[in-house]
Amino acid sequence: MPSKEEQMVIDAVNKRNEEEIARLKNMHIFKTLLTYMKGYWKYVFLAWICVAIEVVCEVLIPFMSQYVINIIQPEPPAVMTTNDVPSLLMYCGIMVAMAIVSCIGGILAGYFAAIASSNFGRKLRQAMYYNIQSFSFSNIDKFSTASLITRLTTDCTNVTFSVQAIVRMVVRAPFMMVFAVIMAAITSWQLSLVFLGAIPVLGFVLFFISIKVHPTFVKVFNTYDDLNASVQENLTGIRVVKSFGREQFENEKFGRVSYFIYKTFLHAERILAVNSPFMQLSVYTCMLIISYFGAAMIVASGNAPTGFNTGSLTSLISYVMQILMALNFVSMVFVMVTIARNSAERITEVINEKPNLTSKENALTEVKDGSVDFDHVHFRYSDKASKDVLNDINLHIPSGATVGIIGATGSSKSTLVSLIARLYDATSGTVKVGGVDVREYDLPTIRDAVAVVLQKNVLFTGTIRSNLLWGKEDATDEEIKHACHLACADEFIEKFPQKYDSPIVEGGTNVSGGQKQRLCIARALLKSPKILILDDSTSAVDTRTDALIRESFKNEIPDVTKFIIAQRILSIKDCDIILLLDDGKIIAQGTNDELMESSPVYKEIYETQLGGGDFDEQ
Repeated sequence: MPSKEEQMVIDAVNKRNEEEIARLKNMHIFKTLLTYMKGYWKYVFLAWICVAIEVVCEVLIPFMSQYVINIIQPEPPAVMTTNDVPSLLMYCGIMVAMAIVSCIGGILAGYFAAIASSNFGRKLRQAMYYNIQSFSFSNIDKFSTASLITRLTTDCTNVTFSVQAIVRMVVRAPFMMVFAVIMAAITSWQLSLVFLGAIPVLGFVLFFISIKVHPTFVKVFNTYDDLNASVQENLTGIRVVKSFGREQFENEKFGRVSYFIYKTFLHAERILAVNSPFMQLSVYTCMLIISYFGAAMIVASGNAPTGFNTGSLTSLISYVMQILMALNFVSMVFVMVTIARNSAERITEVINEKPNLTSKENALTEVKDGSVDFDHVHFRYSDKASKDVLNDINLHIPSGATVGIIGATGSSKSTLVSLIARLYDATSGTVKVGGVDVREYDLPTIRDAVAVVLQKNVLFTGTIRSNLLWGKEDATDEEIKHACHLACADEFIEKFPQKYDSPIVEGGTNVSGGQKQRLCIARALLKSPKILILDDSTSAVDTRTDALIRESFKNEIPDVTKFIIAQRILSIKDCDIILLLDDGKIIAQGTNDELMESSPVYKEIYETQLGGGDFDEQ
C-alpha cells in the first residue's frame, strides 16, 4: 500500500492524465466537426464581416448621442439656440444612418450564418448516415438502432443550432465587449476600469457552471436513447400491445423514462439558472459604480462640454447596457454549446466508427460457384464473451446442394448462415465460398452472390414492384413475374387491383405474414444468387405452399446452393444434407434416412412432428 503522500501524488498524476485525455478528446471532436464546414467558410467570414459592421455602428451610436445631449442640455446658463439645430440634425442623421447600416448588417449576418450552419448540418447528417450504411451488424449492435436515430436527429439539430449561434455570436459578443470597452475608455478611462474587473469574474463563473452541468447532459442524452428505444419498440409492436391490452403498462414505462429526463433537465437548468442572475448582478453593480463616480466627476467638472459631462455619463450607461446584452448573448450561446457538447461527442463517435467488415485491397470480384466450406470455424459476437456461439464447425457443401438446418431455439442456426454472407467474420477458422475465403471477396460481390432472407422479413414503404427491385434494380417485368412465380407470390399479387403496383405501407403491415415472406423470397431470387439462404422464411406459409416453393427451387434453380433453416421437419426432410445443431455445434448431419438411423435426437423430432410416418404435403 502506498503512503498517504504517495497516494496524493498518484491521484494528482491520474487527474492530470484524465484532463489531458479530455483535452485531446475535445480537440479531436472540434477538428472532426470543422471538416464538415469545408466549402462554407466564405459564408462564415461574410457573416463575421457583417457582424463587425453591425457592432461598430451600434457602438458608435451612444458615442454620438452624447453630442446630441450636450447640444440639447448645454452648460447653464447657456441655452440651445437655432444655431445649434444644424449640428443637432447632423448628429441625429449620422445616428439614423448607423442604425440602418447596423440593421442591414445584422440581417445579412443572420442570412449568411443560416447558410453556413444549415449546410454544415446537412453534411454532418450525410456523413453519419453514409457511415452507418457501411456498418456491420456488430457496429450497429454497439450503438443500438434507437441511439443512432437520436444522434441523427436530436443531436445533429443541437449541434447545427449551436453552430448558427456561434457563427453570429462568436464575433458579435467579443466585438461588442471590446468596442464598448474601448469607447468607454475614450469617454472616461478611469470609469472603464470597472469593466476590466467584472468581465474575468463572469468568465470564471461560466467556466465553473460548464464543468458542473456537462455530466448532467451526458445522462440526459443517454436517456434519450432509452426513450426512443421505448417508442420504437412500442410502435413496431403496437398490434401486440393492443392484443394484450398493455397500453397502460407501456404508458407507465414511457412516463418513467420521460420523467427521468424531465428531472435531469431540471437539475441542469437549475445550475444554468445561476448564470443569468449572477451576470446581471455584476453588470448592474458596474452600472451603480459608474453612476456614482460619474456623478461625482460631473459635479467636479461643472458639466463642462470639454470635461466629463451628462452626455458622457449617458454614453457610459449605454455601453454598460451593450456589454450586458453581449454577455446575455454569450450566456445563451454558452447554454447551447453546453448542451451541444455532448451531442457533438455522440455524433463524432458515429462518424469515426470504423466498420468491422471491409473489403481488402485487390479483392476478388467474382464468385466461381456456390460451394461452401467451414474449416474449424469458431465464432463469438464479442471479445468479452465468455464462450463461443459456434464451436469447431466443419462442413463441405457442394455447389447446387440443398441443405436443411434444424435445431432448438438458440442453437446458432442463423449465426451459422450469417458467416456465409459475411454478415459477421469468423473469430477463428475459415469460411469459404466457391473455394475462396469469404474475406478475399469484395463485400458487394459476396453479398450479391449470397441472397439471404432473414427471420425478420422487412418490406419498405412503396409498391410491390419497388420492393422487388431491391433484388435487381433493372429487372424486367418478365424477371419479376418469374421470381414471384418461384416464390408462389404471383397467386396473391394477381388478385390485387393494382397487381405489382399495389402499395406497401410502412413495415408491410397491409400484407399477411406469409405474403410478406414470399415477397422477400422473390426479392432474393431476383439477385440470381449462387447461394440462397432461407432463415425460417416459410414459417408463416401453409405446408402446401412450402412444398410448392421447394419443388420450384428444385426444378428451376438446381445449380443454386440452398440453405433452409426451419422448425418443421417437412420443410427439410427431402434436403440433400440435413444439419442438426445444438448449442453452437453440429451434433449430426446426413440425409433424412441416415439421420433416422444414426441420430436419436433427429428421430425424436421427426416422430414428434410426423408421428413416425410419411406425410403427404399436397
